[in-house]
Amino acid sequence: MALMERSELASRIRAVSFLTGDFRLRSGKQSSFYWDKYRFESDPELLMAIAEELEGLLPSSIDKVAGLELGGIPLATALSLRTGFPCLYVRKTAKEYGTCNLVEGGFHPGETAVVVEDVITVGGQVCASVAQMREVGLRVEHAVCVIDREEGGSEKLRELGCFLASIFTQDELETLAPAGRHR
Repeated sequence: MALMERSELASRIRAVSFLTGDFRLRSGKQSSFYWDKYRFESDPELLMAIAEELEGLLPSSIDKVAGLELGGIPLATALSLRTGFPCLYVRKTAKEYGTCNLVEGGFHPGETAVVVEDVITVGGQVCASVAQMREVGLRVEHAVCVIDREEGGSEKLRELGCFLASIFTQDELETLAPAGRHR
């Protein structure tokens, strides 16, 4: 049973997290709008509904869900709790103390992980993380996200042999949900 209809989920995500103004994105690009993912990730009802939608995007055969630092972590955790798949946490850089791991959580080389991310724009960090996860022996052929801003990230992932599935694209959110608010 769906926790929330798709159009309602789109409207709720947009209402709480769509901001307009002047923003510099992680890619360095300037944008007149921004998806503040922490606003939808910190809402328990929205987070549960998002995890339900993400579950439907998972490929049929996986071993782990891997959340990217920082925004992918709550999503992957919620998805892990919902599905029972163990969770990995992927740092942007390996920590310099203790285990010095880049990928936290137990895994064995050859296991299949699906990358879980919040918003993908040009795909810079997600592509770097996929490459790093492969270097430590994980099989990574799929990524899922809440919002694909449709600015090249999906294509860059495809070049790596990794396919992106999103709950919403930017176009879908503009169609399904009313205009957002100013910050």
